[in-house]
Amino acid sequence: MDIKERMQAVLQAEAEAIAAIDINDEFVRAVRVMMDCEGKIITTGIGKAGYIAKKFAATLCSTATPADFIHPAEAAHGDLGLVDDHDVMIAFSTSGKSREVIEILELSRHLGVATIIGVTSHPESDLRNLSDFVLDMGIIEEPCPLGLTPSASMAVMLAITDALALSLMEQKGVTREDYGLRHHGGYLGRAARLDNVPH
Repeated sequence: MDIKERMQAVLQAEAEAIAAIDINDEFVRAVRVMMDCEGKIITTGIGKAGYIAKKFAATLCSTATPADFIHPAEAAHGDLGLVDDHDVMIAFSTSGKSREVIEILELSRHLGVATIIGVTSHPESDLRNLSDFVLDMGIIEEPCPLGLTPSASMAVMLAITDALALSLMEQKGVTREDYGLRHHGGYLGRAARLDNVPH
């Protein structure tokens, strides 16, 4: 496969994987749980999934929902002090078997976290067993020539987080003014405060 064909194959595989996400009642439940959260939304994940989890927390904060990311490795050295029993934890792991993620979920339960939502692909995993409910990514075939690099799966994971964050934002009735208060600098802040700035 030449370069152009490979690039087209990657984009097509990612687009098809996103289009195949089954937005079922569990996704609706997740938005409602986040709406009802009396504390923070805590996101966690390791490796590439960790970067998606961190970006999700940032998107939530910018759209008026308090959130923070905990790195599973740092959690073992005190960062779990951020967690309390009013929080909702959302854990990201394509395999659902990452040791560090499983460990942080077990420890978070001991600290009284009321709800854990898992985001995963594999049908059988410890993440599913430790979660109150799961947002299923579906079975994804990676377009990597080795079949290993997580590109389509990360595209799916990112798309799910965007769907959650923007649906939550809409349900909470976040206004342009609310948005502008959280973006006091930069282009987005200016666009939120001025109606005539192109979006």
